[in-house]
Amino acid sequence: MQLHHKRLIGACLVACVALLAGCASDNATDNGADSEKIGQNCVVGAPVEGRAPRIVATVAPITSLVAQVVGDVGADIVGLVPEGTNSHTFEPPPSAAAVLERADVVFMNGLVLEEPTKGLAQSNIGAATVLCELGTFVLPESDWLFDFSFPKEGGKPNPHLWTNPPMAKQYAEVALQVLSQLDPTNAAQYRSNFDVLAEQIDKLDAAMVEATLTIAADARLLLTYHDAYAYFAKHYGWTVVGAIQPSSFDEPTPQDVADLIAQVREQQVRAIFGSEVFPSSILEQIGAETGTRYIDVLRDDDLPGVSGEDAHSWQGLMQFNFITMIEALGGDASALRALNMNLSVTDSAQYTQ
Repeated sequence: MQLHHKRLIGACLVACVALLAGCASDNATDNGADSEKIGQNCVVGAPVEGRAPRIVATVAPITSLVAQVVGDVGADIVGLVPEGTNSHTFEPPPSAAAVLERADVVFMNGLVLEEPTKGLAQSNIGAATVLCELGTFVLPESDWLFDFSFPKEGGKPNPHLWTNPPMAKQYAEVALQVLSQLDPTNAAQYRSNFDVLAEQIDKLDAAMVEATLTIAADARLLLTYHDAYAYFAKHYGWTVVGAIQPSSFDEPTPQDVADLIAQVREQQVRAIFGSEVFPSSILEQIGAETGTRYIDVLRDDDLPGVSGEDAHSWQGLMQFNFITMIEALGGDASALRALNMNLSVTDSAQYTQ
């Protein structure tokens, strides 16, 4: 069940980042960026002097992971993409330019997820600002996954690495290394915060493995509104049956819907998963026509609760989604329900609503 990909090792990463200060990261994808202006992916040129860093992140799960590594060192953290927004098509307002202009580091997912936001960042950040595309950094192109919403011919891989706990841990580890070099005064605190977060991620991962084993292999089937679980499925041995939202983000064709109805019937899919943020009458229709249970509460990048609550975190989001999926497919989620995913580190991020 283990996903075979490159593991980031802290000491090696520090050495690599230092070595790559003037050259390209092996895993970085330029995507048309002005490399002289923005530097190489996740590479720190010089530390911030005399203050805590100013940090910008994009989608809420990434903001949460970064904020938990930062803790209460006094850093200014802003999550730029509003929760409940389609991050693929989100167009940042002009006011976001001023936020980006002040940033010492901008943490993005990359993998062609937030292109309008990336374009605004490239136009407004300073030469010393670190632009860190976490997904692009950690995932070699050979491990990119393509699917219904992200077909290979479109050239855009599935970018949703953060729904797979080991990859979310990699995101946090890259943030740790970048922040430790950007703000060496607080490096020990960042390391301590990361260790707390990493322990929770590992426990969540182990509980999900245990819960998955309570579902027969041929019943671990996912039909969702959006293709957000490709790397999750590969890691835990699940199968993504399909997704309603095509790569154009328009409505699926009648043929697409007919094919999914036939597939649900043929494979005896036990549940269809919709999004709380983006309700789908088509998924509801497929459920009604096949007699399959329709559950419309999953979230891709909209954290549960409100900012300041323990549930409003990456681990709160994943625990909720994993319990929902396991129980809907007839499994036992008690290992997941037994976890204490309350925040142990202060989350001082400002989340855009």
